[in-house]
Amino acid sequence: MHPDTQKAVAKVPAVTLGFWILKILATTLGETGGDALSMSMNLGYLVSTGIFAVVFIAFVWAQVRAEKFHPGLYWATIIATTTVGTTLADFSTRSLGIGYPGGSLLLLTLLGLSLWIWYRDTGTLDVSSVASDKAERYYWTTIMFSQTLGTALGDWTADTAGLGYGGGIVVFSVLLAAIAAAYYTTKISRTGLFWAAFVLTRPLGAVLGDLLDKPIDHGGFALSRYTASLVLLALIALGVWLLPQRAAARAH
Repeated sequence: MHPDTQKAVAKVPAVTLGFWILKILATTLGETGGDALSMSMNLGYLVSTGIFAVVFIAFVWAQVRAEKFHPGLYWATIIATTTVGTTLADFSTRSLGIGYPGGSLLLLTLLGLSLWIWYRDTGTLDVSSVASDKAERYYWTTIMFSQTLGTALGDWTADTAGLGYGGGIVVFSVLLAAIAAAYYTTKISRTGLFWAAFVLTRPLGAVLGDLLDKPIDHGGFALSRYTASLVLLALIALGVWLLPQRAAARAH
């Protein structure tokens, strides 16, 4: 197959309420799953990032090779982006010693470059246009950077800003509600609002994940990272099975 073959339909799901529910569950799993490997198993951020990166590349390869939208494969790839995003963000902000502000700025720059290059090459950032191998590679690269940035933002808000996990959940929930209101009441670019919401669901998932597995004296519920990850994985699988899943109508 030629690398830029145009598919008959978009390879991504229609953006519905079910999409956002699964996205938040997946980003929460990314936090607990990433921490389970890097912290609970003591593999460290760099080794864990390497492991998750291999998984991420394998799923993206399978996704690009697929001829049509497959819900299970799509959400498995999303989970792969959010787990590698968790450990990559932790490596950037902690192991490199640049802190949450430096890490967030670096990752925001990478995300901006990814979006800019994608737009310059294809002329659109509309996810319903993801029907070619080229667009799909841009799509998954951008998603990976957005997941990584979201992790850093979540940790920065909960820890450095001193809002705690509950405060972080409130902040990002309010921001997402504002984006939803803008979608229904303004003519702001739907593509811009989508990517803003996509980025912000990641820090919401990050603080939700930390709330579940961090110690009680740190404001968390002290649940096992393994247990939390398995429960979240089961909820995602159930959601993929029960919630309506259809390919987005392809942009022309």
